[in-house]
Amino acid sequence: MEKKLEVLIVAGSKNDLGELEGAFLILNKFKVPFEVRVSSAHRTLKRTVKLIESAEKKGLKVVIAAAGMSAHLPGVIAALTTVPVIGVPLSSSSLNGLDSLMSIVQMPSGIPVATMAIGKSGATNAAILSVSILALNNPVLSARLKKYRGELEKSVISADEGINLK
Repeated sequence: MEKKLEVLIVAGSKNDLGELEGAFLILNKFKVPFEVRVSSAHRTLKRTVKLIESAEKKGLKVVIAAAGMSAHLPGVIAALTTVPVIGVPLSSSSLNGLDSLMSIVQMPSGIPVATMAIGKSGATNAAILSVSILALNNPVLSARLKKYRGELEKSVISADEGINLK
């Protein structure tokens, strides 16, 4: 039997991995089994197909796909699987990720890709959305997510209480 896998993170290039660190931290924090791979919709299409097929056999539940420039990777992956795909546009071009955002968010009807913000905050939010999806059928993960949200709330209140400007 294959190793359990709930979230697959696919980057279009090794250079993209730095922008995805927030996703790794979140998934580790929530103890969600994940795998990180590099594959390209354009340069390694057959490999991408095999990667998704293999991940589905391991129990894949969510894909985070990050890409820059024309950013077809999330859409190609969404066409290959029925599990939720979350796209993270990256700022790897002279257009600072706007081209990537438009490529990912403008999917044709029937092949959805949930699209996050450009770059690091988008990667972090993609992981949090993955946890939210998984928490629908996992009470332990749901409790962890509620605790995390409570921690976020406390940090904002604490920051506010620390301000004393007159």
